[in-house]
Amino acid sequence: MSDQSRAFPDRPSLRFLKLEAKRRLSAGEYTTLHQAQLAIAREHGLPSWTALKEHIEAAGPASHALTQMRWVMSRFATADAPEWTAPSEEELRQHFDDRYLALVPPDWLTGLFRTVARQLREGITDVRAEPLRLRARIADLRVEAATEAEPPHRLRQLRLYPLERKVEDQRVAAPPTHVFGAVPPEAQAVAGDSYAELGLVGLIVAGGTGDGFGWATARGWASLDRDEVLLPEHRFPAYSITKLVTATAVLRLVADGRVRLDEPANAYLHTIRLADDAVTVRELLSHTGGVDSPTAMFADRVPDLVSITGPVAACGGPRGTFTYGHGGYALLGQLIADVTAARYEDAATRMVLQPLGMRASGFPHSPPASTVAIGHRLTDEGVFEPVPASVFTMPAAGGLWSTAADLVRFGLGWPSLLPDPLAREALRPQAERDDSPGGQAGLGWGLVLPKDVAGHPGAGSGCSASLTVRPSLAGRGGQTWVVFTNRQVLVEAINERLALPIT
Repeated sequence: MSDQSRAFPDRPSLRFLKLEAKRRLSAGEYTTLHQAQLAIAREHGLPSWTALKEHIEAAGPASHALTQMRWVMSRFATADAPEWTAPSEEELRQHFDDRYLALVPPDWLTGLFRTVARQLREGITDVRAEPLRLRARIADLRVEAATEAEPPHRLRQLRLYPLERKVEDQRVAAPPTHVFGAVPPEAQAVAGDSYAELGLVGLIVAGGTGDGFGWATARGWASLDRDEVLLPEHRFPAYSITKLVTATAVLRLVADGRVRLDEPANAYLHTIRLADDAVTVRELLSHTGGVDSPTAMFADRVPDLVSITGPVAACGGPRGTFTYGHGGYALLGQLIADVTAARYEDAATRMVLQPLGMRASGFPHSPPASTVAIGHRLTDEGVFEPVPASVFTMPAAGGLWSTAADLVRFGLGWPSLLPDPLAREALRPQAERDDSPGGQAGLGWGLVLPKDVAGHPGAGSGCSASLTVRPSLAGRGGQTWVVFTNRQVLVEAINERLALPIT
């Protein structure tokens, strides 16, 4: 162990010192990384690696974002204790700007911090702090924050993402990357960070603007057991993103005068009826019809819908209140079939997929076997294993299989299939969502108006997917981002980083 003292540079880099410790370990100078780090700390006159990190953090440029985050940690660290007193709205406004508190109301924000109080007590690590920005880790949470440029430097962005349990599977240690088009550097960085933080087998991130599908980056493997590298053209189950295709098909029937939004759905349903004759088409589209969701969601083959719902679909939920589920969209698929006198899959393909050039997309009745990503799950030992292949039992609610490029085409092109007023109606709030602050339900679309984005997630059976758009309704346009993973995880962090980067 060296006893030679070394002076810090003007702006010491913890990242450089970490790499130096790993270099010394690889060179055989030390038998453990801890020994190499301790040696470097002592060379700089500090007793431990922790003390070295704290010294570098203190010596770096002042970070208003780090200062505000330390206030959050201090103020909410005991928020789960019975005697804790919540901050007033006035106190919160001293640390969060008005726009942020309009997006995340004070009561909701306080409730969020209560749920992570335990983590807040464990301290902050992996700090990458700039004067106005912060990226760090608190226990099993990834933190990203940004402040106002001017005093009092209140927080204007703050995100907490859960990190996945550590992966021990060495097969994913050095993931290959394949790209299509000119991938923006920030998107490539998001893909790299997310792959590691979420513990993934494969990840595709894709996007485009009003000009059409632009780029995609694929990282990792389509199948670990087959050692099959993931490519941008691999197909994934889109799961509940399918609802956007179904909603667009229904709205095409509305545009043609064959269906009316505010008519009872039973006026068009013949094969299967709703138990409540008053539920309208609009209510089915906006998840406010109170239709029950069938419990059988995955199978080896798609069954007849009536075998799942029965000849009369139950409506046990409250009408007029947003309650997300699959039952209403299963019945919308039957409505499309009854009105067009065709199978839902054929009608949706003819009305939506084909006009948008989604040639690699479809509604298979059994799991497809070629050019598909295999779903994976993580065992208790931290090793990946494949998930048995299946299909969604209700094609109109979750049966679409697609590529990232095709979903980008859908996100950019769906307004071109509808008259402008109807496309705008699809993105108009129909009901408040109960699962996110500031969230609204459109006709199929999930809306976050303060962020100027809309979209829909999908997850199940070893895979996750997401489609996010920043709309422009002049025929075609706006921006679209698509995420596919072949491990079922929350991909909200990826969506936020792509559409609303911390700046």
